[in-house]
Amino acid sequence: MKPPVTTAPWQALRAYTDARIALGRAGHSQPTAAHLALQLAHAQARDAVHLPLDALGVAAAVQALGLPTLLLHSAAPDRRTYLQRPDLGRCLDATSQRQLQEGIVAGQRFDVAFVIADGLSALAIHQSAAALLRAVLQRLRVDDSPWTVAPVAIVEQGRVAVGDEAGAGLQADAVVVLIGERPGMSSPDSLGLYLTWAPRPGRRDADRNCISNVRPAGLPVDAAAVRLHALLSEARRRRLSGVALKDGIPAAALAAAGSALLGLPT
Repeated sequence: MKPPVTTAPWQALRAYTDARIALGRAGHSQPTAAHLALQLAHAQARDAVHLPLDALGVAAAVQALGLPTLLLHSAAPDRRTYLQRPDLGRCLDATSQRQLQEGIVAGQRFDVAFVIADGLSALAIHQSAAALLRAVLQRLRVDDSPWTVAPVAIVEQGRVAVGDEAGAGLQADAVVVLIGERPGMSSPDSLGLYLTWAPRPGRRDADRNCISNVRPAGLPVDAAAVRLHALLSEARRRRLSGVALKDGIPAAALAAAGSALLGLPT
């Protein structure tokens, strides 16, 4: 008798990617195992989108790094509204705006502000945000030219552009938004990093630099920190970000930096 599943001749390539390739077939259909795995991945992606952000837990992890925090909220009052009205996730609500205004000290400025927003995957924030922030701070604190870091804003129901308003309110020269990315069918835990020089409401996507797919099965936290530190340093030197600021770090350098931090041979 023929086996129920006909394997694909290029099945060995599955070892190199999370993509659903070389699944084989059962007659003219997908094998049952592959079909069930797809349903599981879809459920995990939906769960990631609707998982509530543990803002207090994230704040505690950030405070353990020696940074004060601000708990803020976008103008989207709940998750349903957030998903239906992207524009409301791009700005802060009135209470959060007052918090920023009350915290402003005349003449005080910061080199960089970090904004942590749940985005479309609070799971990514819970899993990687504090670790990424720790790795970046290690580099900022040993720079020849020290960095002043603003209190970290933790924004519930936030989208990328909310960092423009938060960064401007914190009087920072640059803002970095750590946000949960839209879950894929194999990546419900992907963290995105968005750097903007001179943040202010109305900034465009072309004004930002993005580092994507930060997760255990994607871009490692240490490698992402190396790339972000390099971009921040160049943004401060040239006083710009976005399409005019290129990421020229070779992949080999990122791999070597990550290995060195882990104590591995390069």
